[in-house]
Amino acid sequence: MAVKMKTVVTYRAQAECPTHSRTEIPVRDLTVVIDEPIERGGTNLGPSPTEAAMTALIACTNVIGHKNAKKLGVDLGTISIDAKCQFDRRGVLLEAEIDVPFPEVTLTVNCDTPASQEDLTKVGVETSKYCAIAKLFEASGTNLTVNWVKTNT
Repeated sequence: MAVKMKTVVTYRAQAECPTHSRTEIPVRDLTVVIDEPIERGGTNLGPSPTEAAMTALIACTNVIGHKNAKKLGVDLGTISIDAKCQFDRRGVLLEAEIDVPFPEVTLTVNCDTPASQEDLTKVGVETSKYCAIAKLFEASGTNLTVNWVKTNT
């Protein structure tokens, strides 16, 4: 008899905050450190919260993109992801309340692959349906564009 996995789970974390800028969050058997750079009073032991948000988007695109490629039978080959992000810093600077802190984000997923551009586009369409972090950005009002590009000839 197969074990059915739960579709909705509850994540819990109890973070330690040893300084005003550093947060240490246990995740599985790891400790994730979120921090500010030295020039902003941090200890530079990890990405800032906003940098962590962007890196999470890039990583989710990678993971969910590969899952969709496998499901569709598409060989992504070697990929790299370039991110370009507009970030309205007035909120984190306490100058103004900002409804959409990341107004525009563009990811370019470069694939050195034998797959066709049409197949990559299909992977991109499917990935946009399932990437949880992309959904968060879009729900916040971010204009998110993700381009899947065949880089070899």
